[in-house]
Amino acid sequence: MGEPLLRAENLVRRYPLKRAGLFQPRRWLSAVDGVSLVLEKGRSLGIVGESGSGKSTLARLIMALERPDEGRVIMGGDDLFALPADELRQRRRQFQMVFQDPFGSLDPRMTVENIVSEPLEVAQPELDTAGRRARVSAMLASVALPGEALDRYPHEFSGGQRQRIALARALITEPALVVADEPVSALDVSVQAQVLNLMADLREERGLTYLFISHNLAVVEHVADRVIVLYRGRIVEAGEADALFDHPAHPYTRALVDAVPGAMPEGGRTRLVLRDDADRAGATACGFAGRCPFAQARCRAEAPELRDVGGGRLAACHFPL
Repeated sequence: MGEPLLRAENLVRRYPLKRAGLFQPRRWLSAVDGVSLVLEKGRSLGIVGESGSGKSTLARLIMALERPDEGRVIMGGDDLFALPADELRQRRRQFQMVFQDPFGSLDPRMTVENIVSEPLEVAQPELDTAGRRARVSAMLASVALPGEALDRYPHEFSGGQRQRIALARALITEPALVVADEPVSALDVSVQAQVLNLMADLREERGLTYLFISHNLAVVEHVADRVIVLYRGRIVEAGEADALFDHPAHPYTRALVDAVPGAMPEGGRTRLVLRDDADRAGATACGFAGRCPFAQARCRAEAPELRDVGGGRLAACHFPL
């Protein structure tokens, strides 16, 4: 097997917390704490977890929008953070991002043509105005938007249409990797399905690779081949999507699966309800122990390592389900 399209190695990102007092020591919040992942070309990797689990920070690190405190991001065999600024700027055509809010990510003062064509000015400066307009028209057609959308402004479109514009802008440079950070969470449920189906079709047609971030497991199950579950910046479970959703090994994953609306726990078992964790600082060795109904003394004293628990899954749990 050749070099994967994307490889992240032991990524760490910390943010300083406000000091409790002038002479108190600086405290730090680990938003991403030792995350490693591999993504092969043409595959779709889902990243799931609650708000505050580190999903969006991980996306910014992979996109080289933030520099990690530790670790590397390898794209196409090169460490992105070791590249000169000019070369990194040129490489950005190979990886693009779709953001959560389709209105906030589009400049309301620009026409759709200008929004979608803007990345081409850096990626392909040799294109003239007519060439860029032709490329934009073809791209809008591929995301099911009419040609007259070229001269209109973002506020003239629905939320689903604006996300299609955002997709067109991300795909205009023909990237190998698309990082989608909660791309449908701001849309109505019926529109979500349309956008997800469009993304699946575009993946098939263009051979795209997706890193798909969401708190909604039902959405991730629809688009991901493999899934990573984050909790407090750490990977607590990883595996092929079908195996992970059918038989979650980590209690946190099982609680997320059970919380999906309409989901029925297998075998008539009751839904797993997590405890309220009064210690949000994570004083126990296992940061999840305070919420876990299965926690034992070992969990509070010894941090679990991510290990193979069978069935194509890895889990950071001393007592996997």
